[in-house]
Amino acid sequence: MKFSSPLTLKAVADFLNCQFVGDPQMPVTGINEIHKVEPGDIVFVDHPKYYKKALNSKADIIIIDKEVDEIPAGKAIIISNAPFDSFNKITLHYSPKQIWTKNPGENFVIGEGSIIHPNVSIGHNVSIGKNSVILSGAVLCDFTIIGDDVVVGPNAVIGHDAFYYKKKSDGYHRMHSCGRTILQDRVEVGAMTTIDRGVTGDTIIGEGTKIDNQVHIGHDTVVGKNCLFAANVGIAGCVIIEDNVILWGQVGVTSDITIGANAVVQAQSGVSRSLEGGATYFGSPANDARTVLREMAALRKLPGIIENL
Repeated sequence: MKFSSPLTLKAVADFLNCQFVGDPQMPVTGINEIHKVEPGDIVFVDHPKYYKKALNSKADIIIIDKEVDEIPAGKAIIISNAPFDSFNKITLHYSPKQIWTKNPGENFVIGEGSIIHPNVSIGHNVSIGKNSVILSGAVLCDFTIIGDDVVVGPNAVIGHDAFYYKKKSDGYHRMHSCGRTILQDRVEVGAMTTIDRGVTGDTIIGEGTKIDNQVHIGHDTVVGKNCLFAANVGIAGCVIIEDNVILWGQVGVTSDITIGANAVVQAQSGVSRSLEGGATYFGSPANDARTVLREMAALRKLPGIIENL
């Protein structure tokens, strides 16, 4: 998320009532998660496993729960007892939740030739391009951007909050979502499919991609052009899926991995690691389909081998 106008390191630290180390006038232009940060951004870290990654990321300002002996050149830190809460405080302040009191919400734009069927719910800051169709029961949540010639199926939900929580002593606390959901031109989304908005960045479905019924795509996932996802595919957050990827029915994809261009993942496979493009995969965990099928064929011979021992 980018701020409407730059802040300063001191202004942010004062707002959080936290100490800081760095140039008080350092410009702060945005706030993002670790996988989305750019120069000028704030990021947070509250686990020793990720201290080094955060400090060496592209972010200029790191909200952290400890003092740091060696801060990388050109960076600053804000010391907070609860970095997650501090991060949430900033996003809620600069991108507050807006209640829906009318349909559509504020700042709605629709292009020529687009059709909205009855019983569609539309939130704030939503735009629809030309010649798109939104079918009955669909929900377009805040900060959803839809391109030209897009079809959104019945009861699909585009841009619901990210499934992102911090476990605390009193239960799970939600990370406030302030990112966008973008469906580029000629995307088709099936009935009852759900696509979550980015936490601070964008969830993007690339041009020409077709998505079947009852598919789920998690926050901040970026899907390339002309992909094909069959029914019941589930994709976690922060996944990169390159162009022309096919995921057949009931494929599950873990978070923070990449599936290369032109890969095909066969039905009911579980993708637990990044996959190279241009190959076909099967199984759980997914592996080269030919290898898995040979292993299965060999396994079927095992009882006969044991009987002859």
